[in-house]
Parts: sequence; C-alpha cells; structure tokens
Amino acid sequence: MVPYEQMTRFRWSWPLWRWVLTGLSSLALALSMYLSWHYLVGGSVIGCGGGSPCEQVLSSRWSAVGGVLPISGLAAGAYLAMLVASLSIGPATVALVRRLAWGAMLVLVAAAAGSAVWFTIVQKWVIGAFCPYCMATHITGLLLAALVIWQTPRQFDDNATAPRRVIGCLPAIGLALVGLALAGGLAACQVVFAPPPVYLAGEAPESLPATDAHAGPLVGSPDALHVITVLFDYTCPHCQRMHFMLNEVIRRYGGKLAFALRPAPLDRQCNPYVTRDVKEFKGSCELVKIGLAVWLARREAFGAFEDWMFSFESGDRWRPRSLDDARAKAVELVGQAKFEAARSDPWIDRYMQTSIRIYGDTIQGGNAIPKLVLGSRWVTPEPYDADDLVWILQNSLAVPMP
Repeated sequence: MVPYEQMTRFRWSWPLWRWVLTGLSSLALALSMYLSWHYLVGGSVIGCGGGSPCEQVLSSRWSAVGGVLPISGLAAGAYLAMLVASLSIGPATVALVRRLAWGAMLVLVAAAAGSAVWFTIVQKWVIGAFCPYCMATHITGLLLAALVIWQTPRQFDDNATAPRRVIGCLPAIGLALVGLALAGGLAACQVVFAPPPVYLAGEAPESLPATDAHAGPLVGSPDALHVITVLFDYTCPHCQRMHFMLNEVIRRYGGKLAFALRPAPLDRQCNPYVTRDVKEFKGSCELVKIGLAVWLARREAFGAFEDWMFSFESGDRWRPRSLDDARAKAVELVGQAKFEAARSDPWIDRYMQTSIRIYGDTIQGGNAIPKLVLGSRWVTPEPYDADDLVWILQNSLAVPMP
C-alpha cells in the first residue's frame, strides 16, 4: 500500500486544477497536431466534407501565415510548451524553474487567448464559416488562460522565509501583455503577408463532354474565343464569392472569354460521386433544377435569378436561399405557367447528368467546387478578387493574358 504521507504529498502537489490544466493542454495539443497533419498531407478532416463550413476555414488563406506556415503548427508548438511547463509548476520543483514555468505559461496562455479572439473574428466576419475543430481549440485556449491567470496569484515559494508570490502582480501583467503582443503580431503578419492565390489544378484522364455555349446558361457571349465551364452549387459559399468576379473577368478580356454554367450539386440525392450527406448541401439538387427551369422558360431572366441566388439582403454573411424562396422568385421572374412547363422538361435532368459526369471526371484532386474546366484541364480556385481569378486562369488553364 502507498503510505498515507506519500499520498497526501501527491495530492498536495497535484490538486484538481493541475489535472484540469494538464488535461486541457493535452486536448489542445492533440487538436492542433491533428489539424497540422491535415494541412501537411491534405485530404478531408473527419466531419468536414468538401465545401462544408469546416473545410472553408481549413482551406482559407487564414489557416497559414504567408501561405507557408500553418497556424495549427504554431498552436501545436505553443500547447506542447504549455504542457511541459505545466509539469514543472509543482511545489517540489526548484524555485527558479517553477518561476520560469509560470512565466512561460502566462505568455503562452495570453498568446492563445489573443489568437482565439482573432481567429474567431476571422471566422465570423471574414470567412463567414466556423470550423468546430478550430473553435474547440480556441475555447480550450481561453479556458487555459482563465485557469492560469486565476492560479498565478495563489502560488507562493515554499522555501521563502516570508510568503512570496512566485510571480508578482506587475511582472505577471507584463508577461501576459507579451503574449497578447505575440498574438497581435501573428494577426498583423496574416494581414500584411498575403499568400498568392490558392488553387488545385489537374487534367482529366479521359476526354470530357464538350460544352455547347448556346445550349445552357452562360455568363458572357456564346461566341467568345474561350468558353470555360464552371461547376457550381447554389449552396456553396465559394461559388457565391466567385460568382460576382465573373463579369469583371469577362470585362477585362474584352468579351473574348465566357463562363458556361454547369450545376454540380453536392447532394447525394442526385450526385452519385458524393459519398455522404452534408446538411449544408441538402436541397441543392432541387435548387439547381429551379435555376435551370428559369433559364429554359426565359433566358433573359436567368441572370437576375442567378444574382439573387448568390446575394444576401440582411445579416453579416451569405446564406443559401430556401427552396420555397427560390421557387417564388422563379415564378416572379417567368410566371407560374412557364415555370411549371419548364420544370417538367426532361432537358433539365439531361443537362444536370452531363454536368455531374464532368464533375466525376475531374474529381481526382478532390470533390470541392467551384471548379473551372477548359478542354481536359480543370482547376479548383480560391480567388480573393478578380485579379486572382485572372492569374489562376493563366497559370492553371493556360488562358492567354487579357
């Protein structure tokens, strides 16, 4: 049996708050390492399908510094250091080492808390989507900060002749401010050192179905020299952001370029290449059919419908239109009788199936959309503005400069 004195000493050295501190540090480290592994090897994080809010965050420019150094990697290093420090703060540790450990933890938790606030703001008001793994890590960091700041004033040197705090109030505040400054420096680096446009490109192993610019929805002139196929989904936030860049790119090319719109709903109901259900894309098959019915019933009204589908009237971020609202807008634009007649036309299903086949033939590099296709080449872009989109077209699809 363990002697009573030894057990008492162990409980004194490891009170409940130390177990919580070590557990939270371990959890944050595990989450950060998992996200770092995802960043390095690619692929989908569990529960984050292509185009999902989680994937939007993890594939955005804000997931790294300068497009090179992953934020999750920095976080993993910080939480590893925090875990090591948490093992050196007990009363049995040499006083100097103990003070260094508490000082390091104050800097680290302040940096974690500042970064948590920064990345929550980015997800809420810049990306417009939340990653549950990232938010779990941020919440853990905030809890660690609260726990360390709460416990620091309660820690005293046992060997001192008079009670003496391990770290005084002013030094503790200074160390916390250093951590906040580090978080601010990270945010500044992300803003200043913007990476080049992100894209994933490839070439289909087989010839893709030819796109007739006169036989489906189009942005631009059907007689343009370069007609690029756009695979899209009305519930896809990346598609929404890119939609409003298309006309500007066409203007820069002086009408020599056009975009043929091909729906590729990320819903298993109509897309056999989607392997699991994602609630964000539920109903996207029917939304696409409504849009194609508008084009079939009254082609000149399709542009207004498309802009309405990808715009938002209130709130701080875009949200897909509901089926009822989309149907009501379609009827408003083309009339009830024309809409019903077009909606039952078998052309809609044929056009969708051809589009989905193109999606399946270009799925080797991932199932994300929007996807741009020219000939046998394809690219999944993440442009931040029209300049980026033009650059991606030139470098991935070999479209000449405007």
